[in-house]
Amino acid sequence: MFEVLGRYGLKVGRGDMISCPFHGADRHASMKIYKDGFHCFACGAHGDIFGFVQEYEHVSFKEAFLILGGEYEHGTKASSRVALIRRKAQKATRDAKAERLKKARELNNALITAYRWGIEHNEPMSDAWADCVHALELQLYIHEGLNNGT
Repeated sequence: MFEVLGRYGLKVGRGDMISCPFHGADRHASMKIYKDGFHCFACGAHGDIFGFVQEYEHVSFKEAFLILGGEYEHGTKASSRVALIRRKAQKATRDAKAERLKKARELNNALITAYRWGIEHNEPMSDAWADCVHALELQLYIHEGLNNGT
């Protein structure tokens, strides 16, 4: 942001403040300059470097981008292919995650069934019965998390 202001000959004063160039008759500095943006406490103007250039030069975002040294290329077949590949990769990642979640749920359900069987077929209050009760509580907690998406 400070470099952009330097391009326009605007000097940043004490406390990173300047007189706002967007409203008239500013006798005192009213615009705070931040590392990556600005905010005028008098007129409410605020934004980033692109917004500053847009407002100062009265240009569109694309023109501000070019003024700041950016390069703009209209979409090409190559960029379209890259975007398509990126979307396919994102879909594959989502599908793999969904498959892992499905398998985790299946395993969790099988363990819940096994621990319930252990509770029903072991002597109440025995070590095996208590182990099954504790393991079932854990699996039910996991089951709740898997079904809530966490």
